[in-house]
Amino acid sequence: MYSLTVSPVRAVRGDLEVPGDKSISHRYVMLSALAPGRSVIEHLSSGADVAASVACLRALGAELVFEDLDVLAVTGGPWRQAAAPLDVVNSGTTMRLLAGLLAAHPFRSTLTGDESIQRRPMQRVIDPLTAMGAGISSRDGRAPLVIHGRHTLTAVTWTPPVPSAQVKSAVLLAGLFASGVTTVVETAATRDHTEKALPLFGLACEVNGLCVRVPGGQRPAAGPVRLRVPGDPSSAAVWAAAAASVPGSHVVIRGVSLNPRRVGFLDVLRRLGAEVTTSLDSLEGGEPVGSINVRYRDCSDTRIEPEEVPGLIDELPVLAACAAAGRRLEVSGAQELRVKESDRITALVTGLRALGVASEEQPDGFLINGRIRASGGRADAVGDHRLVMAFAIVGLAAGGPTHIDSAQSVAVSYPTFEADLRRLAR
Repeated sequence: MYSLTVSPVRAVRGDLEVPGDKSISHRYVMLSALAPGRSVIEHLSSGADVAASVACLRALGAELVFEDLDVLAVTGGPWRQAAAPLDVVNSGTTMRLLAGLLAAHPFRSTLTGDESIQRRPMQRVIDPLTAMGAGISSRDGRAPLVIHGRHTLTAVTWTPPVPSAQVKSAVLLAGLFASGVTTVVETAATRDHTEKALPLFGLACEVNGLCVRVPGGQRPAAGPVRLRVPGDPSSAAVWAAAAASVPGSHVVIRGVSLNPRRVGFLDVLRRLGAEVTTSLDSLEGGEPVGSINVRYRDCSDTRIEPEEVPGLIDELPVLAACAAAGRRLEVSGAQELRVKESDRITALVTGLRALGVASEEQPDGFLINGRIRASGGRADAVGDHRLVMAFAIVGLAAGGPTHIDSAQSVAVSYPTFEADLRRLAR
């Protein structure tokens, strides 16, 4: 188990590019593996989650070859039954999206993963896929999932009981192979990367507010397709929050996705007192791409309301860390944090308290009172990559060194995190 030590700094300054977006990378790789012909994906996420998707797709018969560290060539086509269970390791996105695709393939598949993934709720994806005609057995709604796919599924209209881009995407991907038109009606807007990715592969998708439809009987168009993955906003949020935490800081993150459904954290940082600007440079695959510019300016208090949570669920730990540097932040409506890689509410509050931050756990969120400076100390990230980065931000503004246990898990989404941290610390 690796422990990361972070020392207090005078400022966080510099510019950088962050790894490719994890959510987009999963979708590009899966759709490329379905499409006949050869696709090339540049700036692919280098994290362990996307590596799990790559390994599963190889086991299903697709040819995936890295031409460089973050450039993947994919030759897709018909999938075959895997010779062994498909191991998604710790990737919930891999499990849920692949479940949707495998439900439409007429063979038996088993999706499994590590101890953490086997605790996460999968009934929310089992229910719609079963309604479409797939046979899925599980352990009390949790992995391993044994999927008996069908050559032709039946279209459904589905409203996920919990807003989830992963569930929405699983249903839409299964719907590509269904008879009829599959419709997902959301109660709150979630990430729309699947809706933007489908047309890149010649697949029809209609979006009308919170309603998304895909006609059945579709197959991805033949390649060649060349795509570039924008920088990950969730990774960019780490440095934006760091710059907002330490006086004299200024960070520019370039080449990052500015998808409106991914940058809700920027408004929260403004409310916490930071100076935040963005500039749009291009559109890549329907995704707006540009730069995020953040300066430390002031300290203000704010609340994050339940309706905001779906648009910044992954950024809540680093926003809490930013609040720990002189602000008060209250979050509600975030009970979904309890079924991530860890119970992020309990683990976050426990870690912040260990670092001297006044924090209170609530059933659906937390309260941070950062007006007394963090002391530093030792916090356990409990194998959760988001908590490693959050505790590191606290350490930058603390009164003494911060030691973060289980820090190796940061490789799930950001393998170069420590190197970038050292480069920006002043």
